[in-house]
Amino acid sequence: MIKIMFAENLKSLRKSKGLTQKELADKVGVDQRTISAWEKGICEPGFQMLAHLCEIFGETFDSILS
Repeated sequence: MIKIMFAENLKSLRKSKGLTQKELADKVGVDQRTISAWEKGICEPGFQMLAHLCEIFGETFDSILS
């Protein structure tokens, strides 16, 4: 359940900032395919990466995960 919410939230946040998957990938230092996998719920970022995503989007862990 959390994985699905994170995937949907990440995609929504990225689009709301007008970022492509590639642009977000460049900001966090991963490949575009990684962003795609996160948004599809195939895998999730680790704690450090999640913290970085929260900084980029100005979100809390709670809000980005639920």
